[in-house]
Formats: sequence, C-alpha cells, structure tokens
Amino acid sequence: MSKKRKGVKEPAVAYAPLEAQFSLVTLPPDMLPVEFKLKEEKPHYLGHRQRLRTRFMESEGKGMPDYEVLELLLFACKPQGDVKPLAKQLIARFGSLAKVLNASTAELLAVKGLGEITVATLKVIREAGVRLLKTEAQKVTVLQGWQSVLDYCQALMGEEKREQFRVLYLNQKSMLIADEAQQGTIDQAPVYPREIIKRALELHAAHLILVHNHPSGDPKPSREDIEITRQIQQGAAALGILIHDHLIIAGKKHYSFASNGLL
Repeated sequence: MSKKRKGVKEPAVAYAPLEAQFSLVTLPPDMLPVEFKLKEEKPHYLGHRQRLRTRFMESEGKGMPDYEVLELLLFACKPQGDVKPLAKQLIARFGSLAKVLNASTAELLAVKGLGEITVATLKVIREAGVRLLKTEAQKVTVLQGWQSVLDYCQALMGEEKREQFRVLYLNQKSMLIADEAQQGTIDQAPVYPREIIKRALELHAAHLILVHNHPSGDPKPSREDIEITRQIQQGAAALGILIHDHLIIAGKKHYSFASNGLL
C-alpha cells in the first residue's frame, strides 16, 4: 500500500452515485432465466372442456345439468372460448335443454352469440334424436314397446308451441309403419276423419294411434278432442281398422284415451 506523502495534496476522486454506475438493461422474456420469467395469466376456463368431456364419458351424461350438456354441444360449433355463459343464458331463456332444441330457428338466431352454423347444428341434433326414437319405436310392437312410442311422441311434440295432430299407422302386428302430421289441428283447423281413414287404407294399416299436443301444458281432453276421436273411431271401425289409443302430449305429461276409458 502506498503511503501518503507529506505536503502533497492528493487529487480529489469523484464518486458517481451507485445507480449511475450500473445501467439497467431490459431483456426480452425469451432471454430471461427461467426463475425470472413472469407467469402468464391463463384463462380461467383452460382445461374445462376436457374435464367436462371426461365427466360425460364416465357418466354417459347421467346427473349432468342441462347447461353442461348444452356446453358440450356448443363445443362443436365454437372451438375456442368459454361457452358456459352462453349455455346458461339459453337454458334461462328457454327453460330447458329440450326447449332450446325445440325453439324455432328465428328464436335461436335472436340470441346474441348464436350464428347460423350453431343454430343449424342444434337443429340437426334434435332431428337425429327424434329419428333415433322413431327407430326404437319401430323395432317392437306397441304392446311390447309402449314406452318407446310415448318417448318418441313426447320428443316430437312435447315442446311444440303450436297445436299439432298426428296419426301413427300400425300394421297387423301393431308395429309402426308410418307417422304423418295432419293438415290443421283440432282447435285451429278441421281434422278430416275421412282423409285419415283413406290414408290408413293406402298404407294397409290395421291399427291407428292418434296423437296431438296441448301447448298449454294441460293434457286433459276438450270436448272437441273427444268428439273428433269418436268420429274417427266410428269411421275406422266400419272398415275393420282399430283405434289403439289417442294420446294428448303436454310437455312431459300425457293423457291416454284408452287408459281413461274413452276408447
């Protein structure tokens, strides 16, 4: 160490502030050490789709609420993003998954977030479900598979907002051979017994099941319902055709003329 010489004034040393001695350089994220990288904020719904699919596959949908099943349907149309709010909005607006699928195209397109592709997909899903139930109903006789027939009718008409009248035509073995909607309804336009019986002869049908819906939700028959059933029954009986039943569908409820002694 050099000694300070007497009588010699040491030159003053200028010390810069510590902050000025080091220049801070901002490195891009890809050059930072792993421990210094900031964690990216991930969407809260990340992984939700796969978890929902896994739950559905494990349970086959049993116990899952309507909005979650609807979410799964929306995944196919909307490959990205969180669709849970939209699914819940649709259930709240229409009331149930069945009512969403049965809503008109115009009603669905009026919902923000639904486009033509999504609405078309929902309509295709409904049609596929109805055809599946119809196929099941055609596999067995009415006596063996009455629940299948009822499930099919409820899926087809249970959520309809307008009254509709249909005839299920059955062969000698009481198996479904045709299902046709009639022009008009009991309350809004005439149902013609002659046309129904004529069609039964064309199809070589031996039995008929009459079906119509009550959008009001009350399945009890009106006087008009009872009278038109009597007219069809009388005309069919003259030609050896049996009216197996007349069903009134009202949502998940139904009324059977046969079970209540009206046939």
